[in-house]
Amino acid sequence: MSLPTNPLRSSPWKLRLEERRSVLIAGDFLMALIALVISIIYWGSSVTFIEFNLQFLQERVPAWFYLLPFFWVILLVELYDIHRAGNWSATIRGVATAAMIGFGVYLLLFFYYVDSPRSLLPRRGVASFLVLASFLSLAWRWLYIQIFTAPQFMRRVLVVGGGKAGQAFLRVANELQPHPFYVVGIIDDDPRKADAVIEGTQVLGTSEELLEIVNEQNVSDVMVAISGEMQGKMFQALLDIQQMGVEIIRMPKAYEQLVSRVPIRLLETDWILRSFVDEARISGFYELFKRLMDIAGGLVGTLILAILLPFLALAIILDDGAPIIYTQTRFGRGGRPYQIIKLRTMRRDAEADGMPQWAREDDARATRVGRFLRKTHLDELPQFLNVLRGEMSLVGPRAERPELVHMFQKHVPFYRARLLVKPGITGWAQINMGYASTIEETIAKLEYDLFYIKHRNLFLDLLILLRTPATVFGFRGR
Repeated sequence: MSLPTNPLRSSPWKLRLEERRSVLIAGDFLMALIALVISIIYWGSSVTFIEFNLQFLQERVPAWFYLLPFFWVILLVELYDIHRAGNWSATIRGVATAAMIGFGVYLLLFFYYVDSPRSLLPRRGVASFLVLASFLSLAWRWLYIQIFTAPQFMRRVLVVGGGKAGQAFLRVANELQPHPFYVVGIIDDDPRKADAVIEGTQVLGTSEELLEIVNEQNVSDVMVAISGEMQGKMFQALLDIQQMGVEIIRMPKAYEQLVSRVPIRLLETDWILRSFVDEARISGFYELFKRLMDIAGGLVGTLILAILLPFLALAIILDDGAPIIYTQTRFGRGGRPYQIIKLRTMRRDAEADGMPQWAREDDARATRVGRFLRKTHLDELPQFLNVLRGEMSLVGPRAERPELVHMFQKHVPFYRARLLVKPGITGWAQINMGYASTIEETIAKLEYDLFYIKHRNLFLDLLILLRTPATVFGFRGR
């Protein structure tokens, strides 16, 4: 079959997910710059707008004030999740949280440096910036949602393969709201699937009709979800459409891009070797800098623990008596056991029968103070001592008890792979999902953990650390 004379080209407005993230960051930064300019003018001219001049910029505006747009973009890090960015309610919550955290940090600095000149910590300038940046960011985000969730600006995806892999991909894509792209249909050579509807999507034809369907449906991306051996005619058809400018992506890669997880139910037995031996080699520099970051973070966390411990200890004792500290055996890197240190949040008879139990939402075993500590994750502050001792890292999979690890290995494929790295106080799974209390939730959480292990680098570690405060302030713990 000959190729069309006018090859398809992706529209510049039909952005990929990573391109949308870049647009979001650029738009937020531009709004923050506008907020900075207006706040300086307002601050410098008071209310009458008559006192603003160049001398004011040189003598009154501290150098750090010009960095506020960068800080604002960092505060909005939760909203650079593309699926959250497309949700207006989540956007409002995210911008409000960023403004509150920014205001809280400013208040801490303001009262800590109470004897410093007020011009170094300008109340009018900071307050006006936070208000303006919030409203301008909301306006920009509303515009973004109106444009990039509209069908005419969405990429058009054709799924090749309606079997288990294709169904899993479609199921995940359908669960995301708003939808990240428009699925035009499915291609499958199985005659039993002709004209079938799979996960709400129509089977449009076979590989022999692939070129025609790509042209008719103006397809921008083809997602290949063929689990078994690919037939020669299907392979040739895919090569042909790639020459036409259509992007081709394999299902595991598309799944990772879509939900930042790996599809462990669909992985082949040699995936661990290919992913963690061939693809996920890390440099010694990463290990060195990660350890230095752990030491710095561990020292800061231990200092915070020392400040808060007298108050937290008193609350625990008044509520349920001693002990204050709770230790428990967990598996570390390579399956080596160690003693994790936490503030006690459960009743002393929480596991009277000696059998390990999952943490549950509003766990009845938790004390009154314990429920607050778990919601705010303050019970995990002593784990910074584990970090300093090298048993844990700031970032990594959640540490689990040996009994649970042995149980999960029987029901969850590749579960032991999470022991390839040190457990962490926070992690990719923790900020995206939190606790798991069923096998299905454990599988989903493991998908996040393996995504982190496969793609770990300093940038991803910093991203996780920046997103962690939203988990704490959002009271997402159990």
